[in-house]
Amino acid sequence: MRKIKVGVIQQNNVADLRTNLMNLAKNIEECVAHGAQMVVLQELHNSLYFCQTEDTKLFDLAEPIPGPSTGFYSELATANHIVLVTSLFEKRAPGLYHNTAVVFDTDGSIAGKYRKMHIPDDPAYYEKFYFTSGDIGFEPIQTSLGKLGVLVCWDQWYPEAARIMALKGAEILIYPTAIGWDSNDTKEEQDRQLNAWIISQRGHAVANGLPVVSVNRVGHEPDLSGATGGILFWGNSFVVGPQGEFLAQAGNERSENMIVEVDLERSENVRRWWPFLRDRRIDAYEGLTKRFLD
Repeated sequence: MRKIKVGVIQQNNVADLRTNLMNLAKNIEECVAHGAQMVVLQELHNSLYFCQTEDTKLFDLAEPIPGPSTGFYSELATANHIVLVTSLFEKRAPGLYHNTAVVFDTDGSIAGKYRKMHIPDDPAYYEKFYFTSGDIGFEPIQTSLGKLGVLVCWDQWYPEAARIMALKGAEILIYPTAIGWDSNDTKEEQDRQLNAWIISQRGHAVANGLPVVSVNRVGHEPDLSGATGGILFWGNSFVVGPQGEFLAQAGNERSENMIVEVDLERSENVRRWWPFLRDRRIDAYEGLTKRFLD
């Protein structure tokens, strides 16, 4: 059976980039010490979540790919002989930037990258100011451990993205994430948002017969503009199997590493029991390419 051990790093970031990088390196090594063969990091893990405000100076955080950060994570992947899923602020050209996941194989080579396709623009999540929507499409990334369907945060609300990755042969869906509560949210609203986030991704697992790995930030990060009270990232990173069954789930208050065994062959049996792909009415879905059907 094709079982792999996945390391999930849920981290509380600080303003100092070097501290974040050193903490990530330490946590990666800790995951490897406990048997991890693949490690997944949260969205935009090098820094604080800078999209809470619109500030042109923050474009200085972006880097080319390949660049300094890809060199750093390539060395970590090589030294620890792991597949490593990262999330970087890519400078593609002057004035052209992307939110880009970069996957390294066990030899440190870049196995592939994915540019975030769905870009939000909401209070405290002003990502359209910083990121151009991805133009690579929904293409799984082949690694020595399997074919990864890597998507990023806001993508996780779109069943179309998960389905296309599945139809192109992804063996596991992976979501680096940065999502949390507004300081004004009531406890009831917090619960509704968190449960919707979890249910949506578990639904992708069930509908496609694939395991899902979702890695979120944790901890409070201030809004440097002072316009809001900042974001309390809700953590709750989790891994589910192809029937949406929980394999592991982190808490919502602290940094946490998890090592989770994922059986990539289980999807074959689940898809035999529930042959959703067989029964799709592909002759009747043309409306999905429309913005709205009047």
